[in-house]
Amino acid sequence: MLELIESKISNDPSAVLAKNNITTFLNPYSYLTIRDSKKRLDQFDFVMIDGGLLSFLLNKAGIKSKRYSFDMTSLAPIVFNYSLQNSKSIYFIGAKQEEITAAVEHITGKYPAINIVGYRNGYLSAEEQSYELKNIAKKNPDIVVVGMGVGRQEDFLIALKNTNLWKGAGFSCGGFFHQTAKRGVGYYPPIFNRLNLRWLYRMIDEPALIKRYFLYYPYFIVIFFYDVIKYKLKRK
Repeated sequence: MLELIESKISNDPSAVLAKNNITTFLNPYSYLTIRDSKKRLDQFDFVMIDGGLLSFLLNKAGIKSKRYSFDMTSLAPIVFNYSLQNSKSIYFIGAKQEEITAAVEHITGKYPAINIVGYRNGYLSAEEQSYELKNIAKKNPDIVVVGMGVGRQEDFLIALKNTNLWKGAGFSCGGFFHQTAKRGVGYYPPIFNRLNLRWLYRMIDEPALIKRYFLYYPYFIVIFFYDVIKYKLKRK
């Protein structure tokens, strides 16, 4: 797993914004999910590390890493400003319809000139996904942002790239649309962001995530150190 991450990791926002590539983000929870489907991860051009804990552990393992999340404290404003400065179009897909609509309203409120060529919810049947892939290819946006939850969003981006009809830059974004719909573009209170306690604020705001942090994260640490041992042995 770590060899694959090392080969895909990017700490350079300009690289992931280049045409004809797709980028996903790993945090401790998605690490466990995607670890069981490495072929899925291998189809991405870039991986960025979402979260201070995973970034810290990767650096300790000898894999240079910086934190980049698709939210307004990190990569999202870089992507949006890039689209404005370079006249790039954007397509959003994910969350519930009322959430994606509210998120778009908040984003356009902050970036009035942003060129959003379309958006829709992320709940797709097989037939709807087939249509949507063709629809996006027809609109040919320069940037596509997908927030469908771990696994589904990665599969959608892979399917979109594999159409060979769309040649833009694609990003998974996890709960970005849901968070933006709920709290606007400033989801994290400044003090939580400044102290790197975004995980704590998410638990306060979404108590359902408590299970993820207190059950899956300790399990992640055990699995990660197992992967580090394998990684170090292969490098000897």
